[in-house]
Amino acid sequence: MPHLPHFNPTRRSVLQAGSIGLMGLGMNHLGFLRSLAAAETTRSQPKARNVIYIFLSGGLAQHESFDMKPDAPQEIRGEFNPIRTKTPGLHICEHLPELAKRSERWSLCRSLTHPWNEHSQGHHTMLTGRTEMPPNFDPNKPKESDWPSIAALANDLLPTRGNLPPAIILPDKIRHRTGRVLPGQFAGQLGARKEPFFIEASRYNPVNYGAYPDYLFHHARGREDGSKFTFDSPTFSLPEGLDFRRLRDRVGLLRNLNRQSAKIENTAETHQLGRYQKMAADLLLDPTVKDAFDVHSADPKLQDRYGRNAFGWSLLLARQLVESGVRLVQVNLGNNEAWDTHQAAFPNLKNYLLPPMDRAVSALLDDLSERGLLDDTLVVMASEFGRTPRIFRIPKAPLPGRDHWGAVQSIFFAGGGVQGGRVIGSSDKKGEFPDSDPQKPEDFAATIYDALGLPPSIMWHDPEERPHFLYHGKPMTKLFG
Repeated sequence: MPHLPHFNPTRRSVLQAGSIGLMGLGMNHLGFLRSLAAAETTRSQPKARNVIYIFLSGGLAQHESFDMKPDAPQEIRGEFNPIRTKTPGLHICEHLPELAKRSERWSLCRSLTHPWNEHSQGHHTMLTGRTEMPPNFDPNKPKESDWPSIAALANDLLPTRGNLPPAIILPDKIRHRTGRVLPGQFAGQLGARKEPFFIEASRYNPVNYGAYPDYLFHHARGREDGSKFTFDSPTFSLPEGLDFRRLRDRVGLLRNLNRQSAKIENTAETHQLGRYQKMAADLLLDPTVKDAFDVHSADPKLQDRYGRNAFGWSLLLARQLVESGVRLVQVNLGNNEAWDTHQAAFPNLKNYLLPPMDRAVSALLDDLSERGLLDDTLVVMASEFGRTPRIFRIPKAPLPGRDHWGAVQSIFFAGGGVQGGRVIGSSDKKGEFPDSDPQKPEDFAATIYDALGLPPSIMWHDPEERPHFLYHGKPMTKLFG
């Protein structure tokens, strides 16, 4: 398998890179500037298929979403009621009415299972598709010995389209409320040069949660003021009055800077920044691709359909990027493990979490369908784990919730050839363990890789050129025709 070449800019790309510092990008995009770049390869072209991976960090409760247990005792079934979908016999939570209207477009797996009940292990498992923890795993920080994330592997193994990377993660890195970054999101054993590409449009917020501005909340206090929070998607533009004739005057300076840079140790960070400069410079000259990164200039009616909030803007940005050529977009819906509903689960899900998710995901399915992209775009939605079958109350919390539960969760699938209205697998009467057709994170990851056209025979290579299998499970073929 060929590998990423060292960045060797042409004269044209060096000239264009002179505009990078004039692009109007804020400091909050520094991570994006350091990592986004195109990997130019000669790999064969797989079948045209894309993936949008919606990740609900914190743990979506299966009982309050896609696997309700209305006949169970109150302490298990909870406060919400099921509603009918367009598919006979298929019921979901009453607070997902828009998705219920579109069940012909999506299907469920109600039996995904793994053994981990802690956030770090759960994130690592569901973001890498590997159940077993890697050697020397540290739940408090990412390490180079971690398994590579699904996004990092897709970015390494898929060909580029133009100068866009094959995979992008948005709108932020997943962080715990303490500030530590969750493992499992990064390149790990692929090596530091293969880190996935992040668009950090949402700034880290250790106190509040959810889809700001209208749905910002605190788990104990409820609604919070979200007016001060902004969704800062990158822009690629020149300051008014500046033209490329003036940029050409910078060629001499750039040559000197490049000579100086050649004397500096070629660390992963400087390497990635150089790769980004080439891509960003080319984006500056391509208005069509530049528009893919700008959600605030999208049709106002379209923004309204998605919802003018962090969930809506994130999924609209994902659709724009897929349409422009990005093959996999991972969308983290909910900062700071927003779906971790230990307390006040029912009011917080009802008022702040389920409504913007229901609206934005439904709009995404409609938008992809109207643009002829749904058949070629697999949309998946998952969490690091489900939640306990029994409702409980943490000390001093006025209202109850549910704890972490890796033994079973429900996974949402749409588009990409998925036959709508299907359910594979089931949980038991309590929603506690798989009752039939259990599926593993490895099967989930294999479904994504298969949708991207990556064959089971493909290998990835670590920095020492050692080969590793990509597949560790089998695609969930029952979802498809």
